[in-house]
Amino acid sequence: MDSIIKDPSLATVGRQKIRWAKQHMKVLEGIAADFKQSRPFDGLTVVLSIHLEAKTAYLAQVLYQGGARVFATGSNPLSTQDDVCAALAQSGVHVYATHGCTQEEYKGYLCRALSQKPDVIIDDGGELVHILHEEHPEWAVNLRGGCEETTTGILRLRSRAQSGKLNFPMFNINDADCKHLFDNRYGTGQSVWDGIMRTTNLTVAGSTAVVCGYGWCGKGVAMRAKGLGAKVIVTEVNPIRAIEAVMDGFTVLPMEKAAPLGDCFITVTGCKGVILPEHMLLMKEGALLSNAGHFDVEVDVAGLRSIAKSSFEARTNIEGFLLPNGKTVYLLAQGRLVNLAAADGHPAEIMDMSFALQALCALRVATRDPSLAKTLHPVPLDIDRDVALRKLSVLGVSIDTLTEEQEYYLSHA
Repeated sequence: MDSIIKDPSLATVGRQKIRWAKQHMKVLEGIAADFKQSRPFDGLTVVLSIHLEAKTAYLAQVLYQGGARVFATGSNPLSTQDDVCAALAQSGVHVYATHGCTQEEYKGYLCRALSQKPDVIIDDGGELVHILHEEHPEWAVNLRGGCEETTTGILRLRSRAQSGKLNFPMFNINDADCKHLFDNRYGTGQSVWDGIMRTTNLTVAGSTAVVCGYGWCGKGVAMRAKGLGAKVIVTEVNPIRAIEAVMDGFTVLPMEKAAPLGDCFITVTGCKGVILPEHMLLMKEGALLSNAGHFDVEVDVAGLRSIAKSSFEARTNIEGFLLPNGKTVYLLAQGRLVNLAAADGHPAEIMDMSFALQALCALRVATRDPSLAKTLHPVPLDIDRDVALRKLSVLGVSIDTLTEEQEYYLSHA
């Protein structure tokens, strides 16, 4: 296969990881069975920029089983798992990704995949869309559209769409009910603390966690911190979300007042410059800095390096910084996604729903009416409900259905 991976001999371990994920992703497994029979992607090329670990690898395999030529790249150099890449490459998917690659290598992998002139893209953070608009629009000649699942990516897409500069249709996976209500809240909530705990091996109970941002991801992180016994402070710029946090029982403070109180800081905003050097200088000795937003700009890592007197490796995936005031703060996973760069990402059962949405929306793109507008589209309600019903079936749960009389009553109320 035409792939760029670190070590093909790691494939056995990678296959084991993918097999485990697949066993816990029954919704996507059912969609895979449908795709194998109908082959809806025959003759089409799909490019994915995703966090290359076991669950996303299975999504790539499902599209491949549906007949697509699939080209997969990472969406973060530190979230790529080389053993999974090796297994994925052996399964028939073209893979361009290596863990810890340079920024130049990372960009080269994205471009190599996009140069295949895809019919469908699945983006994670908006990098593919950016390249196809700003650098190589000629590679979009066959493009029917795509999907984006992250808050950060949707912010970038929405800006393009509002200015009339989005050149193809994109589905907003992030805001679908079967995504943000579960993936963002329960998935991020669990995986962030998994990453922090396994990396630091420190106690959460009794500590003070500062959660920066109270969107669906922030709600999940705060909820899990509370469940682990932490005192939780929330910082926000949105007054409505701030009220939500207060009514959910959390203390809400501006960052400058939260900075001296926190033991562990987690950014989940999708914005930049959330924790700045002036905040770091107010922090306790030993404060932990981590990020769960897509890009490594929420914690001002460059600013931290510029003010630090020295830095050192305190532990794998933890870098210590001696500040001018004599205190030391610790940065987890280089300020990148702590739940992926320092752990395995969201639980498989949660990602089962998110990737089911991706697969079915990719199908909708592949078979779409050419008149579909070149803008950002919500996930169609029938797809969201289909995924929810499939998940309920997997869980062995049945629900009521409306009678004709009830449907008439609701439609004429």
